[in-house]
Amino acid sequence: MSMLDRIGQKLLFTLDPETAHGLSIAALRCGLPVTPRAPRDERLKVRVAGLDFPNPLGMAAGYDKNAEVPDALLGLGFGFAEVGTVTPLPQRGNPKPRIFRLITDEAVINRLGFNNEGHEAAERRLAARKWRTGIVGVNIGANKDSADRIGDYERGVTRFAPYASYLTVNISSPNTPGLRSMQAREQLGELLSRVMAARASAAAKPPVFLKIAPDLIEAELEDIAAAVTEKQIDGVIVSNTTLARTGLRSTAVARETGGLSGKPLFERSTAVLARMRRLLGPEMAIIGVGGVDSTETALEKIRAGADLVQLYTGMIYAGPSLAGRIVAGMARFAEKERLKSLRDLRDSSLDHWAAKAH
Repeated sequence: MSMLDRIGQKLLFTLDPETAHGLSIAALRCGLPVTPRAPRDERLKVRVAGLDFPNPLGMAAGYDKNAEVPDALLGLGFGFAEVGTVTPLPQRGNPKPRIFRLITDEAVINRLGFNNEGHEAAERRLAARKWRTGIVGVNIGANKDSADRIGDYERGVTRFAPYASYLTVNISSPNTPGLRSMQAREQLGELLSRVMAARASAAAKPPVFLKIAPDLIEAELEDIAAAVTEKQIDGVIVSNTTLARTGLRSTAVARETGGLSGKPLFERSTAVLARMRRLLGPEMAIIGVGGVDSTETALEKIRAGADLVQLYTGMIYAGPSLAGRIVAGMARFAEKERLKSLRDLRDSSLDHWAAKAH
């Protein structure tokens, strides 16, 4: 971590996490912080789901919920940015406090509950950047009190298809009651059918990814793989936050309800990633997320079967220059190992990770 990152982190850590998050968004809107430019290296380029990514590292959904700073995030060195989760109507989310730092574990527990300004606000911002370059995905969700949650996803597809490089169907947040039950086979089949029909009717047809939880058992993973294949979904994002609390040292905060992200999620999410790669085969696009905080953890996701990698919590603890440092590290690794493409690493540790308990 640079000295500037350390100073910034100390200042932000004097504030409650949600206030600190708001300040970081405001700083990016103002053109801060200025970080070293990430290298552009041919060996880091990857083509996934018909999209050409300059490098495989992305900002995960949850940071820029309202599509305020996607281009500023790309400027930090990310190869792509995912905004959202966005719901049709604005909603406040769960009562505060609802974000908790587990500093000893380099982790976060959140129970935000899809707090966001709604479709209209996000669409307005995305429409304003429509002609800019850069890959920006839109993560769509359902309102907590919606009478037709699948209809909310259809509305998200229709609304954001013209502006999104790709769309992510998020049914894996643990903070909206009943949402994860949509991962069950029957509900998932109906959801994906209606989502893909909505995309077919849209003027633009971006790839559609499904974001899943890391707490699924093998039979549930098999059901998801079957539904994704049958409905011709373009890819899967593995994974969202976990409800597990295994091995945490920050015992007092660990009792808070919500989803856990950060370093303790790495092994669990990477094992599920490898299992999904085995179930889906070599052609399906997979994005690996959970516990990425360094070049090595990003590379290990690729070895376990990921085409692309995302992070969020890692930046809270390592600072805004983390993306550029990881991308530079990837370029150095490709040079040292004389790789023609970083993609040559994919699946090289698949058996190792797929055999791990999670």
